[in-house]
Amino acid sequence: MAWVETESLSFTARHEEDDEESAQRTLDALEDLRLRLEDRFDEAPGDITVVVHPTPAWLAAAHPFLPAARLATAPAGRRYLAGWAMARELHVLNDDYLDRRAAGEDSLAALRGTAERLYAQIVIGANNPSLPPPWGPRRFLRYLRWAWLVEGASQYFAGQVPLFRAAVQTRMRTGKPPAFPPTARDGVILGGTIFALLERHRGPDACQLLASRVRREGAERAIEIAFGATVREVEEEWRRYLREDVPRAGSPDQLEELHW
Repeated sequence: MAWVETESLSFTARHEEDDEESAQRTLDALEDLRLRLEDRFDEAPGDITVVVHPTPAWLAAAHPFLPAARLATAPAGRRYLAGWAMARELHVLNDDYLDRRAAGEDSLAALRGTAERLYAQIVIGANNPSLPPPWGPRRFLRYLRWAWLVEGASQYFAGQVPLFRAAVQTRMRTGKPPAFPPTARDGVILGGTIFALLERHRGPDACQLLASRVRREGAERAIEIAFGATVREVEEEWRRYLREDVPRAGSPDQLEELHW
């Protein structure tokens, strides 16, 4: 089947003819997000190409670090690694395959918003040179160390943190308590909760500050500076927040399934 292009003001989508609706929906959402991020960041790149892949195999072949990132992520978070951001390109699955991965309404909305999270990641990387994209072995290792920040900031600035509530609740019901800050294994699911908590206590500017710099002293020091509190105090509040304040997304049978 032939590949075609669909254009908007700031983005171009490359896709198969059958995916024109997916492409147009994605471009419209990206244009809206870029307008919002232009007010928050010094740089919000345009002239970005969105490649809509017709199968997961095509997506996996788009960049060698995507399969590696999936292996480093817990099974609960892998469904949301449905695309990959490069410096000037976004690679995403078409709506058909995104919909197949969904585990409920919020999960579906989060998956349909994959391109927006990836564009937020491009913006964050453009304003924080320490973070990818672009990619390389060292930057990928840095991504693994700071996955909670990359994924969490992408969720936050794309306005999608609430869409992960059910996934957070499921994570808290299974396995060992998460590390703080979350490891790469939990970064996709729990990263956004740190930014939601930070906005509650210190406001949006503190979230932008946290996303703007990778500190040599490490993640704990970055969190202390952003929150204006010791890492122990922040951890205690974060665990209370996960336990008590994260709204449950519907009844227990609507939480994401435990088997992936």
